[in-house]
Amino acid sequence: MRRYELTDLQWSVIAELFVPTRMGRPRRDDLTILNAIFWVLCSGASWRDLPERFGPWQTTYSRLQRWQRAGLFDALLKRLHLRLDTQGLIDLETWMADATYVRVSRAGTGARKKGARPRLDPRL
Repeated sequence: MRRYELTDLQWSVIAELFVPTRMGRPRRDDLTILNAIFWVLCSGASWRDLPERFGPWQTTYSRLQRWQRAGLFDALLKRLHLRLDTQGLIDLETWMADATYVRVSRAGTGARKKGARPRLDPRL
C-alpha cells in the first residue's frame, strides 16, 4: 500500500461506478488512474511530475476530465454519504455551511489609491 492509494476494500465500495468503454486500445486500469489522480491532488505536484508507475500523465488528466463531465465524482460522494449514513457515522446535526468572507481593500481589487499618480507607460 502506497501513500494516497485506495485499498482493495475501499475500491470494492465504488468500483461498479466506473464503467469502462470497449473502444480503441486496451485501457489503463481505473483504479490505477484514480490513484494517480489522488497522488497529484494530494501531493500538490504538477501533472507532468506524475510517477511512471501510473502511466502517461495525459491519460490520467483526460480521464479526470471525462469523469468530471460525466458526473462520476458527484455519484461517488452520494454513494459514500449514503453508506456512512446507513452505518450511523454521520451526525446530521453537526453539518453546516460556512458563509464567511473577507473584504478586500480597493487596492486589493486592482483599483488605485486616492491621489496616486498615474504610472508612465513603460513601452514609451
